[in-house]
Amino acid sequence: MDILIQLGYWGLFAGAFLAATIIPLSSDIIYAGVLIIPDIDPWIAFVMVTMGNWTGSLTSYGLGYLGKWKWLEKIFKIKPEQLEKQRYRVSKYGALLAFFTWLPFIGDVINVALGFYRVNLVVCAIYSLIGRTLRFLVWTLLYLKYGDVFLDFIHNIGLM
Repeated sequence: MDILIQLGYWGLFAGAFLAATIIPLSSDIIYAGVLIIPDIDPWIAFVMVTMGNWTGSLTSYGLGYLGKWKWLEKIFKIKPEQLEKQRYRVSKYGALLAFFTWLPFIGDVINVALGFYRVNLVVCAIYSLIGRTLRFLVWTLLYLKYGDVFLDFIHNIGLM
């Protein structure tokens, strides 16, 4: 993760992209690491982390879209009854589920399921973008309000 942080904005974009796929990374940690770099504009970082994370989520949707029932049954030993139960849940809430794809752990699964069950891509993309924008907006506002206190704490304990 240090390499991604050292790459600044582009490392942030790449890390956020990867974190929104099935790769276990934390875009929040990468974002915090980039924000403490001197001369980083938090609003440019906000756009980069949001866009990286959003495009990564679209990639997960695409992976689900390419999936096949037989693969899930054969590779993951998922029974058809389980897939039907999941299909019911996805059809019940539809694209609205995409708003919650930013959540750790289950967000990737939701994204893949939305693609797998062919939920409207445009609507999913919009809800996903709204959810991720709000997530990183909260982090940005917290940084702008309390960033100096956090940096002082880091300096005092000798991490910087």
